[in-house]
Amino acid sequence: MPPFPRPPFSFSYDPAVEIDRLRAWRDTEPGRAIPARQDGKLLLGSWNIANFGDAAQPRSDDDLRIMAEILSWFDLIAIQEVKEDLSDFRRLQAALSPGYGAVLSDQAGNDERMVFLFDTTRVSRLELAGEIAIPPAAHRYIKLPTTKQSFHGFDRNPYAVAFRAGQREFTVVNAHLYFGKDNGHSRNRRALECYALGRWADLRQRRGRAYSENVVVIGDLNMPATEPGDPVFDALTRRGLHIPEHQTRIGTVIGGDNQYDQLAFLPGDAGRAFITDGVFDFDGAVFGDLWTARGAQPFDAFVRFHISDHRPIWAQFDTG
Repeated sequence: MPPFPRPPFSFSYDPAVEIDRLRAWRDTEPGRAIPARQDGKLLLGSWNIANFGDAAQPRSDDDLRIMAEILSWFDLIAIQEVKEDLSDFRRLQAALSPGYGAVLSDQAGNDERMVFLFDTTRVSRLELAGEIAIPPAAHRYIKLPTTKQSFHGFDRNPYAVAFRAGQREFTVVNAHLYFGKDNGHSRNRRALECYALGRWADLRQRRGRAYSENVVVIGDLNMPATEPGDPVFDALTRRGLHIPEHQTRIGTVIGGDNQYDQLAFLPGDAGRAFITDGVFDFDGAVFGDLWTARGAQPFDAFVRFHISDHRPIWAQFDTG
């Protein structure tokens, strides 16, 4: 995504005040509750932080304090749109507690990395870490009845890393699938990427040699609607991946109802371990003074530039 333009106005805020508002929104606002981190449970999150590390969209230290606060609520979180330049990411790490570890992919399409942050006191990283790539000889198997368009590989290879939480092991796949333009060719390419990811997960389970039987796909899947009949949804679930309905119907992108960010897993142990999930609309809590003073459009522009245009999603799993 191109960098969001810097808002043509200044607005100062106290990050401590905004963090207090975020916590109150999370703890008291109906439908916004995120479970507390607790023994026997894994709290998994995902957040597309728009153009994070792009010099044209810099974040201040105050911006990073707000991001770090939200990230600190999770045991393990997948982040998308982290740029090749890790300077801003290193500043974000410094704003988190020292107990957070990181594992990240190399740069791919749109100059993006896939990143995991995890609380090392609650989650252990295991041996598996690698990008998911479909060999060229297998591209011919990535096909859908809705299009004759061919698959030519992922624009950004999904990044699979194995973790242990409690008594369970999870292979978590951090994905930012192709979006392109709002036209048929791009939508078909997006659907083919979704099918390729679902097929990969299905084959790993069927062969019986997967590192972990619990494969959880999470990230920005660029799925407009989580319902049968949507070609992207149908492609992702065609080989057995299950997408639970968010406990709220809050859109994952600011200013719209699209459910681009999603969680999916294969039935089986991960399905039995799943408890609940949701979307956290942080923009309902922060920068209220700006909303009051300037209204919706300036507020949205400020949030997109300084924080992100995507909202975090989360899911809770039993680890006993």
